[in-house]
Amino acid sequence: MQTRAKFGVGIAIILVALASLAWLGYGESKTYYHTIAEYQALQGSARNHRMRLAGTVSPGTIKHLPGRVEFVLEEQGKTLPVSYIGSDPLPDTFVDKSQALVEGRPSADGRFVAEHVQAKCASKYESAPGGDKPAPASTTQTSTM
Repeated sequence: MQTRAKFGVGIAIILVALASLAWLGYGESKTYYHTIAEYQALQGSARNHRMRLAGTVSPGTIKHLPGRVEFVLEEQGKTLPVSYIGSDPLPDTFVDKSQALVEGRPSADGRFVAEHVQAKCASKYESAPGGDKPAPASTTQTSTM
């Protein structure tokens, strides 16, 4: 009987440890999405969460410094200075006036410290002039051999 009690206590300790690790992992991986205007309106502990912000990269603000890249995101007249300190290289589409999504945490000095940056160049995905016309219905190719 005593060995069963010891075994039960051991299993209970393992289950509690796994549950607490799962709870901590869930809390750390939770990410909130905000616009720049919403982010600037956040107060107190709401600013301490991990979050994602989207905006357009302001022209001429990308600065490559040792260990980080600094730039400014803008959206609806609001701006946000960002420092990227991630280990991954920035995407090729990360240029002036591109749409960017940054993920990270705010710093005490008012900058947003990003650990991940995703970017797309809107002009790259627009259709070419006249590209929205449908192809002719009866087009066949013949080859002469």
